Amino acid sequence: MKPNAAHSLLVLALAAAIAGCTSMPGANTGSSTQPADGAAQLATDKAERLDALYAQYWEEMLELNPLSATYQGDDRYNDRLPNFLSEQYRDRSRAFTQRWLETIQSVGPEGLEGQDLLSYQIFVRDAKNSLESDQYPGWQQPINQFYNFASTAVQLGSGTGAQPFETVEDYDNWRQRASRIPVLFDQAIANSRIGMQTGVVQPRALMEKVIPQLDALIKEDAEETLFWRPIETLPEDFSDAEKQRITAEYRTMIQDELMPAYREMREFIAQEYLPATRESSGMAALPGGEAWYAFNARNSTTTDLTPAQIHQIGLDEVERIHGEIRGVMETVGFEGTMQEFFEFMKTDPQFTFETEEALLVYYRSLEDKVNQKVPELFSLTPRAGFEIRPVEAFRAQSAAGGSYMRPSEDGSRPGIFYVNTYDLPTRSTWDAEDLFLHEAIPGHHFQIALQQELTDLPMFRRFGGETAFTEGWGLYAESLGRDLGLYQDPYSYFGYLQNELWRAIRLVVDTGLHSKGWTREQVIAYMLENSATSETSAISETERYMAIPGQALAYKIGELKIQELRERAERELGADFDIREFHAEVLKDGSVPLEILEGKIERWIDSKKA
Repeated sequence: MKPNAAHSLLVLALAAAIAGCTSMPGANTGSSTQPADGAAQLATDKAERLDALYAQYWEEMLELNPLSATYQGDDRYNDRLPNFLSEQYRDRSRAFTQRWLETIQSVGPEGLEGQDLLSYQIFVRDAKNSLESDQYPGWQQPINQFYNFASTAVQLGSGTGAQPFETVEDYDNWRQRASRIPVLFDQAIANSRIGMQTGVVQPRALMEKVIPQLDALIKEDAEETLFWRPIETLPEDFSDAEKQRITAEYRTMIQDELMPAYREMREFIAQEYLPATRESSGMAALPGGEAWYAFNARNSTTTDLTPAQIHQIGLDEVERIHGEIRGVMETVGFEGTMQEFFEFMKTDPQFTFETEEALLVYYRSLEDKVNQKVPELFSLTPRAGFEIRPVEAFRAQSAAGGSYMRPSEDGSRPGIFYVNTYDLPTRSTWDAEDLFLHEAIPGHHFQIALQQELTDLPMFRRFGGETAFTEGWGLYAESLGRDLGLYQDPYSYFGYLQNELWRAIRLVVDTGLHSKGWTREQVIAYMLENSATSETSAISETERYMAIPGQALAYKIGELKIQELRERAERELGADFDIREFHAEVLKDGSVPLEILEGKIERWIDSKKA
C-alpha cells in the first residue's frame, strides 16, 4: 500500500466511516444458521459496503497524497506539496494506514468471492506491509542518484511530467506547489544528518553521482534552468497582463527560492554528507540491514522467499540460460567461448539498424506480425488503441531502450510503446523482438491497458499494481515469442535469452550485494563475465541495485511464478487445458500479489476439474 513515503497516507477515513460496521446487519456472514439466500444477500451487502469504503479511501488518499493525485491525472490538488519527509507526516501516514486496516478487517472476508475477495485480500496485505515497513529507517537516507526529490521536482516543473501547464490556474498551481520545495530540501538534509548519527547512510559511490546531477540543474540565470520551460511555452491565449505576471513570478521563484535550495543541497552533500558516506555497497552494513533487506525481498517479490533462496534460484537460472545460449552458438556455427560470442553479438555490424526510420519500420512490422497470432493465444485483449513512437529527442539520451505509457482513462490517448533511437549503433536488431513483446504486445500494453479497463474494480486496484506481477507478466510475454511468430532467427532468439539472463543475474547480484557482502566491483565483474552487457550498463545497473535494494528481484520471480502456474495447469488439466483461457484468468483481475495469483489460479484449476 506504500511504495514510497508519499504513498503511505492511505488510511484515515475508512475508520470514521465504518466505526460501527461490526454492529450493522449482516456484518457477520459466517453464520451457518442463515438461509442460503439470506447468506448470499449478506455477502452482497458486505461487498457493496466495502466498495463504498474503498472509494472513500481512495478519495482521502489522493487528498493526503497530492502528488499521487497529480500522477493519476487528478488536478484537484496540483497546488499542494506536503512535507512528506517529516516526522509529523510519517506519524500521520502510519495512523492513516492502521485505521483503514482495522476498518476493513472489521468488515471481514467471510462470504466474499471473486473480485470482492481479491480486493479484500490485496488491501489487507498491502496495508500490513506498509505498517511493517515503518520499522525500517529509509527516511534517514532520502537522497541517492537513482531517486531524489530534486530530480522529481524538475520533471514536474519543466512541463514534461505529470504537472500540467495549460491554463493560468495550472501555472498558479505550480507556483504554489514549488514554494514548498525548499521545505522538502531542508527536511531531506535534516533527515540525512540524523542518518549520519545513526549510521544509516548511503554508499559513497552513489552520492558521488548526485553532485553532477545537481550541478546540471543549478544555473545562475532563471532562463537557463529547466524550470523556465513552461515560460517558453506560455499558451498564446493568455492575456499580456497574465503573461507578464506569471513570467515575473516564475523568475523570482526560480532565482530567489529554487536555485538557493538546490545550491544548499549540493553544498551539504559535497561538504558534509560525502565524508560520512560508507565504503560498503549493501544493506547488510546498515543497522538491522539484514532484516531490512529480507523484508524488501518479500515485499518486492510478494512471496516468502528468503534472500538465500532467491540467490540460489538466480544461480540455477543463469546456468540453465547459459546452456540455451550454447545451443544458439552451436546452431549458428560459432567457434569460440561464450564471452567471445557475447562480444560478437555486441559489435558485429550485421546487428545494427542503418537509420532511425529503419528501426521504427522494423518495430511496426513486428506489431503486424504478432497481431496475426494473438487470437491463437488470447481471448481477452484491451480495447485501448496502441501506437509506436520514437522517444522525444530531449529525453532520449537518458531514457531506456523501450518503455510503455498507459492509455488515458478517457480513451483520448492510446497506449504508447516508446522506442529509443538515440545512439543507433547500440540498438541491436536482435534485441527488437524481445523488447516489443515485453513493452508492447502482449506484455505491458495487454496487462496495464486491460487493468485500467476493469471499471468495476476499486480505484486502488485499477491504478495500483505489484511490480512482481506487472514485470513478471512482461517477462512471461517474452517467452511467447515463437508461438507469436517471432524468434525464427537464432540471433533474435539469443536476444530473448540475453534479456532473460539479465533478469536472472539480477537475482544473483542483488542478493549478493545486500545479503552476502558482495562489493560493487564484484557485481560489475559478475555481470561482465556472464552476459553480453557493456561495462557502462553494468555500472549503472549495479548502482541502481545499491540505491533501491530488492526492487530488481521482482521481475524474474514474477515470471517464474507465472510459468510455474501454467505448467501446473497443463499437468493437472491435460487435454482440457486452454492457453487462451489460462491467459485470460491471469490477466482478468489486474495486477495482484503472486501469493494471491497462485490462490486464484488454483481455484480456477479446481473449478475446471470439477
